[in-house]
Amino acid sequence: MQKLQLFIQGERLDLFDDETVSMTQSIQNIKDISKIFTEFSQSFTVPASRSNNIIFQHYENIYIDNGFDARQKIPSEIQLNFIPFKTGFIQLNGVELKKNIPYAYKITFYGNTINLKDVLGDSQLSSLASLNQYTLDYDYLNIKSKMEGGHQSIIAPLITHTQRLFYNSHSSQHNVAGNLWYHSNNSSGGALWSDFKYAIRLYEIIQAIETDYPSLSFSDDFFSTSNSTFYNLYMWLHRKSGTVLPAGQVKTNYVQVPSFTKTTSTNGSFIETINGGIIVDTSLIQFGEFNNNSLTLTPLSTTGDYDVRILRDGALFFQSLDNSGSSVTFNFSDFGLLGSGTYTVQLHSTTNPKEFLANSIVWTFSGFPLGNVTSEFQNILKNNTTVNAGSPDTEFIITDQIPEMKIIDFLTGLFKQFNLTAYVDATNTIVVKTLDDYYADRTNNISGGNYTIDKYLSIDNSSVDAALPFKEINFSFAGTKTFLANQYRELNNLGWGELRYMLNDATYDAPNNTYSVQVPFEHMLFERLSDQGATPVILNSTTIQYGFFVDNNQQPYYENPLIFYGVSILGTSLYLKSGSSTGSSVNTYMIPSNSLAVNPSTSKKNLNFGLEVNEYTATSDFTETVFEENYKTYISAVFNNRRRLTKVNAFLPLKILYNLQMNDYITIGQTSYTINTITTDLTNGKSTLELLNNV
Repeated sequence: MQKLQLFIQGERLDLFDDETVSMTQSIQNIKDISKIFTEFSQSFTVPASRSNNIIFQHYENIYIDNGFDARQKIPSEIQLNFIPFKTGFIQLNGVELKKNIPYAYKITFYGNTINLKDVLGDSQLSSLASLNQYTLDYDYLNIKSKMEGGHQSIIAPLITHTQRLFYNSHSSQHNVAGNLWYHSNNSSGGALWSDFKYAIRLYEIIQAIETDYPSLSFSDDFFSTSNSTFYNLYMWLHRKSGTVLPAGQVKTNYVQVPSFTKTTSTNGSFIETINGGIIVDTSLIQFGEFNNNSLTLTPLSTTGDYDVRILRDGALFFQSLDNSGSSVTFNFSDFGLLGSGTYTVQLHSTTNPKEFLANSIVWTFSGFPLGNVTSEFQNILKNNTTVNAGSPDTEFIITDQIPEMKIIDFLTGLFKQFNLTAYVDATNTIVVKTLDDYYADRTNNISGGNYTIDKYLSIDNSSVDAALPFKEINFSFAGTKTFLANQYRELNNLGWGELRYMLNDATYDAPNNTYSVQVPFEHMLFERLSDQGATPVILNSTTIQYGFFVDNNQQPYYENPLIFYGVSILGTSLYLKSGSSTGSSVNTYMIPSNSLAVNPSTSKKNLNFGLEVNEYTATSDFTETVFEENYKTYISAVFNNRRRLTKVNAFLPLKILYNLQMNDYITIGQTSYTINTITTDLTNGKSTLELLNNV
């Protein structure tokens, strides 16, 4: 006999005797290929018993202060016969009343993976304060260093935001702007250092997510330093079109307060610090806000004015200009409401250099915890290093420069780009793998098994349906509007790197729908330069490849974040200018690339969905496309004429329900199947399985 127990934050809920609780599990659904699934139950009800009323705090009574918060999912656990089965979260949907008396609570159970979106919410990449550890000056020496330095956390790739580049060794061309040919008398040619911007490795963004959100921990199956397919990927730090310099993206002389230390913490802690950021959580505070907070700044000298600005999640929250005197304090009347988010403080000296000694910048937070209106807590934070706001340098603050994109959209984009799947293991680690690797685990006996279920089948009804729900699957990128990529689309009636897939290029007219997988990134067509001054001109006669990030009219452009591979090249010298008539030769540089390497004998992996002529080699040797490597095995099987979607019912024993993984094989008779979905009535053990026969 199977009995279901449901716990919410350790408290057991009373259940109706005849309530049906169904849970659906899927890791990859043939009907919605690009979605990542998790366990979930359809809404069900629990009685408004005395103990349940205590747990849900009579939610129907709107006059109860600080009652149950239905806006939040609450940690929960499902047990079968008092043995842990699934952990996740409970959401309260509402209360059923009979004659104005509570009768039942409507709830929904969600599996752990759903927590990823709940934790991240709508937070932007710019809110990741940990990224500011990579902040650096924006100047000629740093651009040159990051261009020459090979693979680092921050690089300066050959991507220009405005200036078109070319290479012409003819003596009459050495003074033409944009000509990278290095000549000792080249005073007007070359590329100015400020034509370039920095890029950050995607691995550092993943690390920052884990640091700023301690409840999230990713496995190193895919997000690994040893996985060059991911580790060598970069995001261009391009937040707006055009130049970086003022009045562009960077504010001259703004210096971020690098660190705060919590010196006082009483009656609760709702403030954390990380890499100069102050993480504020108001969800457990009375009225969802601090009743008092104040920021006090005391410069070492009273001479000279200075500006103060506060960023929340990377966006301007508050600023005060031309402050002077021995001390200045800002409080609630200046800030307004101080909601949850990551806050950073930045300073700018407007006249003379201003120095703020350690502990001279103090931010005080006060409030009342939920459920306690008499015991006030107080957190006092002080900067613990001296801050000099008088530096003449232009600081390239990473969170100010990273493209505008939600963290969850960034992760979803990577999952779609590489057909990744995710699940939460017993240690609460989010295991991230390619779908092929996940299914390969069962074959390699790493995980997964094979269950023969003939004796558990119910013969009351079953079905065998066509597996193919689409006539075509289109793989594309959100952005292919940069100059060369747009030209490619106009000439080929297909976006650069995109793919329209039909098995063996056949046409199917039975299914009516076309399925689309779109990655939310910019996808550029790069250009390898030829020496236009050579006679004759030889295609790709230099080792210089660059990206021209402008629109079809060759005007500065921005729409979607750009990711690319950084490849270090030692080859043709180029002229990098430090000023109007000065500069130096650079012969080692980071080129942007859609392929992991520029030699197919090293690696044939690339970011294109479809096979394209490689920009660097002008050949079609880079055959390990994203589709071939990460989608083809699963998708081609879907289109196979022998593939069927079989639906059966079975009363699976607890020993199978406890151990069943979504990459397990199911065997019925002589046929082996992969699980598409499985829906189980946890009260009686009846499961409905959608199975794909292995072909």
